[in-house]
Amino acid sequence: MAGIFKAYDIRGIYGQELTDDMAERIGRAYATFTGARRVVVGRDCRPHSVPLFTALVRGLNRQGADVIDIGESSTPMSYFANGKLGADGSIIITASHNTAEWNGFKLCRAAAVPISGATGIKDIERIVNEGSFAPEAARPGTVTRHDILPEYIRHVASFNHTRHRLRVAADMANGMGIWEAKPLAGILDLEPLFDTPDGTFPNHEANPLNLETFADLQAKVRAGGHAFGVAFDGDADRVGFVDERGEIIPMDFITALIAQDILADRKGVIFYDLRSSRVVGEVIRAAGGTPMMSRVGHAFIKQQMRDNNAIFAGELSGHYYFRDNYTAESSAMAVLSVANILDASGKPLSELIAPLRKYSQSGEINSRVSRDPKDILAEIKSAYAKGALTELDGVSIAFDDWWFNVRCSNTEPLVRLNLEARTPELMAARRDELLALIRA
Repeated sequence: MAGIFKAYDIRGIYGQELTDDMAERIGRAYATFTGARRVVVGRDCRPHSVPLFTALVRGLNRQGADVIDIGESSTPMSYFANGKLGADGSIIITASHNTAEWNGFKLCRAAAVPISGATGIKDIERIVNEGSFAPEAARPGTVTRHDILPEYIRHVASFNHTRHRLRVAADMANGMGIWEAKPLAGILDLEPLFDTPDGTFPNHEANPLNLETFADLQAKVRAGGHAFGVAFDGDADRVGFVDERGEIIPMDFITALIAQDILADRKGVIFYDLRSSRVVGEVIRAAGGTPMMSRVGHAFIKQQMRDNNAIFAGELSGHYYFRDNYTAESSAMAVLSVANILDASGKPLSELIAPLRKYSQSGEINSRVSRDPKDILAEIKSAYAKGALTELDGVSIAFDDWWFNVRCSNTEPLVRLNLEARTPELMAARRDELLALIRA
């Protein structure tokens, strides 16, 4: 099933594209490709994560790999376990924010280094399709249970600087945010929504990029008394925020706030993805940090962080990466960072965010195109040749009072536009101009 092997993970509809037999073959192929001898394996709370775990582990064991079973866990917990336990790799069984019928695997090497399409998923796909596994081990691997949660709780708590117990609403979406939020329970006055594990996601989609999913959280916060609210996605490697008034905060603004918290203690490189507002780089620089722009996608960002010894990175989709968490996401650490800066300032979150609303943003606009996206990018480069061009990811062109990025989807005939300008009027005019060119 070639369709399940994606750019950043393996994902498909359980029982159709992704079967238990396929999971066993993926386990064998992962061990064959990586040579891993000790592998952390965690899973989300979807009902079919249990049979997939059994099959995956059987495949790993057949190749002689020992499994460290961390049970139900958030994706950040699996990354932490990988690094903390000195494993050779990790696999978390999850389909992230996808709906209940989906499941999949996120794969890492040692030290939580992700395996992407470019760095191994395609090789694993080839091994699965060819059946070219290494010979089965004379001694099958073992399975050892390890509860990583107490260590993760201590790890996150070590970054706490708050002096007051802030009241925070947290929408778990019946997913792995229930686990990811546990380190915060001893620090914040956490008031949960939908905190019963249920991998059918009965209340709403576990996806904070869908702004409609914030409705229950906004209502709770607007009832009064909360410093802010947070919403986790299905596997809790992403988190969205609302202020004390229930207003949704753009995720790149959270990158700027967290950067301020981190840079108050130590200086260094901080990455932000190229779709983010210009204000993010301005805030990082003002706080004494070195801002650097990254490509979109966790595998690219984590590699750039390692290459530049960066201390933090934020992505517009709500991923927040910490060098202190093995250069991987920790939504709990992101929430705590916001609490730290809020408590230290003594100001409401809306007041801290207000200065960041300097520019007018289009948001990401997707256009389905019938012609070759590469031709569209070439036309755009020609039409806006007077601007400052970078091609880190697609085409980014900057002018004094506005900038834009145009990227192509890896999997669909889509062209994605992000644009920001000094005024709403300029933003609208340039947005419409570019969309006309893209959709011509």
